[in-house]
Amino acid sequence: MAALFASLPVAGKLLMGGWGFPGAEEIAFLCFVLGCYLHILGRRHFRAAKDDALLLEDALRLAADGQPGEAITVLTKAIGRSPRLWQAYQYRGELRLGQSEGWAAALADFTEAIRLAPKEPHLYALRGQTWILLGDEQSAQQDAATAEALRNPHGPANGQAS
Repeated sequence: MAALFASLPVAGKLLMGGWGFPGAEEIAFLCFVLGCYLHILGRRHFRAAKDDALLLEDALRLAADGQPGEAITVLTKAIGRSPRLWQAYQYRGELRLGQSEGWAAALADFTEAIRLAPKEPHLYALRGQTWILLGDEQSAQQDAATAEALRNPHGPANGQAS
């Protein structure tokens, strides 16, 4: 863009025989130098920060490759970088559900995901499944009712206490 502005006074000199106004030659030179500087600056290779969504994709790939421990590590890193990323809590909780010793940790992950995204019905359904695994039918039923109320806000389940 700066090169274009720099070329306008030069084009005026070539086509009309004059610079157009006093100082146009200096302005053309400054625009050219600025354009070169910005071009060089734009070509520098900066190490891009890894996007949190890419960390989620990495974790899902690791889980699909049969490496749930490594996937949990990546999700924990994503949570450390972005503590409000409720999807990372959800995915980590889902991976922990596959480990019987991880059910309590899964419950904590789903509870935190719900705190961050309280209008997501599938989070309540996941937590309800965890409550069942832990033997708490009453809490599982409450979460199931909340999930149903969120899915159907005008349905009959909305009038029930959750």
